[in-house]
Amino acid sequence: MTIKVYGLLVLVSTASLQVAGTIPLCAFEPPSDVANAVAKKETVEQPPPRTHYLGRKIAITMHYTGAPWLVRESREREEDCNALLKALKLKPGQTVCDLGCGNGFYALRIAPLVAPGGKVLGIDIQPEMLRLLRERAKVAKIDNIVPVLGTLSDPNLPTGKVDLVLCIDAYHEFSHPVYMLRAIRKSLAPGGRLVLAEFREEDPNVPIKPLHKMSKKQVLKELVPNGFRLVEQYDGLPWQHLMFFARDEHWQEPATD
Repeated sequence: MTIKVYGLLVLVSTASLQVAGTIPLCAFEPPSDVANAVAKKETVEQPPPRTHYLGRKIAITMHYTGAPWLVRESREREEDCNALLKALKLKPGQTVCDLGCGNGFYALRIAPLVAPGGKVLGIDIQPEMLRLLRERAKVAKIDNIVPVLGTLSDPNLPTGKVDLVLCIDAYHEFSHPVYMLRAIRKSLAPGGRLVLAEFREEDPNVPIKPLHKMSKKQVLKELVPNGFRLVEQYDGLPWQHLMFFARDEHWQEPATD
């Protein structure tokens, strides 16, 4: 199968996609040499990536050439984006982080909801994704999105300043989950929350590859030991869990990983 993406021809094996009719239902997965190019951009001090974490195999980060999938026409129907945004209860003046923002599908929707006075930190590890975000924000005349280049182990967030960190269908791709969760925890303002949206592993009718799903049990298995406590859940989305976490103030960071 050949996909034309922003003037490039990208060859994609149909084996990497699950298809219902003509709708691709799993994020584009590049060949391993292309995916590894993302990791090679990191500095020599970068800690080694994990392939598994607490019994879960970590998925490969979606390459920027798959960005059109993020703005597919069917996404609203598959994710009920309006219901997801309503569940976040965003307010003007808040600082929201869209972690793993890609080309800004959600960042552009969140920005008006936190205006005036608020801003969206659009974090991604691929400069190409941030370029697409800037272009889309310019076209939409949105000026309260701040693109930030993160690394595989550090989202480069300000300490104690973020009201909500939103991670949609991205946490399962973190190759350094412990480092990322520690950084997120430190970034939260008083009362701040981390919100994860992940495709439901418990539901076999959700037509997403198993590697790109997470169960509630697995999410709790990973976040609780890293200093978070579950404070709210929203189960009204078609295919995803929406889980809200706050800092566990009684948690003590271990001396070693």
